[in-house]
Amino acid sequence: MNRPSLRPRAALTVLLAAVLVLLLPYDRLAPGDRRTGGADTSGPGQVAGVPSGFFTGSDATGVRRIAGAQAWLGGEALTVGHTYLPGDRWSNIEGHPALFGPWARWKADRPGRLFVLNVPLLDRSEEGLPDREVRAGLRDGAAGAFDRHFRTLGERLVAHRLGDAVLVLGWEMNGTTYSHRCGPDPAAWKAYWRRVVGVLRAVPGQRFRFDFTPSRGRDAVEWPRCYPGDDVVDVIGMDAYDQPAGLSFEGQVTEEYGLGHHVAFAAAHGKPVSYPEWGLFRNGDNPAYVRGMLDWFAVHRPVYQTFTDYCPHGVWGCAGNPASARVLRRALGSPAGP
Repeated sequence: MNRPSLRPRAALTVLLAAVLVLLLPYDRLAPGDRRTGGADTSGPGQVAGVPSGFFTGSDATGVRRIAGAQAWLGGEALTVGHTYLPGDRWSNIEGHPALFGPWARWKADRPGRLFVLNVPLLDRSEEGLPDREVRAGLRDGAAGAFDRHFRTLGERLVAHRLGDAVLVLGWEMNGTTYSHRCGPDPAAWKAYWRRVVGVLRAVPGQRFRFDFTPSRGRDAVEWPRCYPGDDVVDVIGMDAYDQPAGLSFEGQVTEEYGLGHHVAFAAAHGKPVSYPEWGLFRNGDNPAYVRGMLDWFAVHRPVYQTFTDYCPHGVWGCAGNPASARVLRRALGSPAGP
């Protein structure tokens, strides 16, 4: 079995940090927070100070829906706007005013808001390309074949006053969903990431931060094998949905390459963490999972967290998860239930 390529000292640091982070959160939680069901002990403002968002859609409609989610929460908790560039063709990966304009206005409307943008690294991103095409694309990208697209993207973001965005490049690269997956050629993937960051950092006026975000767990390949280097990563994120069926939140912390490994790896590399995507999934309406994630954020203080709010993952846009909705609503702003 292939294992992450870590120097002995770094590997030891990860191991020691993992022991600490696996013990710390649960020492701080009441017994009712660690089991499915039971009393809702999540208090108002549980994740106060952690920049938070709801993903409600990518376009202007999604921007407008943030206000509805904010009103439902009953507070002013949502300071993160998170969206995705379409990955079907290069012209969309370059971005366009119809997408950036509404987000730029939302961000400018109130100081302190954060804009997070997921950026595909290859076109035809969800077409199930075979490994040979993915490998060729990664190698072409590493050689500079797509530089102009990312330069255009950077220039358009700066022109829309979004030059301080957090850019989540090639997310969930350890899986098989996207054409920008790492598995067919990890060395080329890392070289390509480094190339893209170099192009974007050269854009005048930019202050981008770059977020390396695998999906939780091992998936198709061990995600540390894809890590491109501390000099080209600012934040180490993780997409973490409630799956597979039957796996508790504690299991999601301790599983191979899970939440515990994530924070230990980030600590070993001197990076903050983020959670660009999280939400319900295979275990249905699961308030214990939601409480677990919120308590995790309270302990580990991510740069930002974004809850995915559409079915089956959501609570505001998905009426079938009322118990989880009560927990999330109470933690992010309102002491009352829905």
